[in-house]
Amino acid sequence: MVLIVNTTSDLVITQKIKELADSKGIEYEIIEAGSLKISPCIGCNYCWLKTPGECSIKDDYEIILKRLIHSDQMWVISGTALGFLDHKGKNVFDRILPIMTMFLEFKNRQMRHVPRYSTKTDIGIIYTGEADKEYLKRWNERVTINLGSTALGAYKFDELKEAVSCMCL
Repeated sequence: MVLIVNTTSDLVITQKIKELADSKGIEYEIIEAGSLKISPCIGCNYCWLKTPGECSIKDDYEIILKRLIHSDQMWVISGTALGFLDHKGKNVFDRILPIMTMFLEFKNRQMRHVPRYSTKTDIGIIYTGEADKEYLKRWNERVTINLGSTALGAYKFDELKEAVSCMCL
């Protein structure tokens, strides 16, 4: 199952993804997060210490987190600001922490958090606006290394067909 989180308010984007995904027989769910309230992580560590696996911030992100742990892939559609994901797209990534534990282990000579769940969700980025594609790609690779999953790439909206071709069937 592919989870698609559209943090923009542009519904044309998700309509085009639906058309492409349907034509390829991809099982997906789209969350239109552009109007949802998704606050930034406040670094309180409650998701590790006081309420394991559950974020202390009570907002609309909980919908995404619950779907995320049951998805094979998550694609975040985000606008850009200052050459990077905008605040809504970045918040989706920052709030993933509850799926990890506070415990650490060495993997490939790097310190990593131990995952809370046995499932792994691979992650891709589709962005609108101007950004450094190579930087976003590398950043996504680093994020997914921390999650023990695989980076699916960073694609400008113009490259939507390429992004959908990376979605699992």
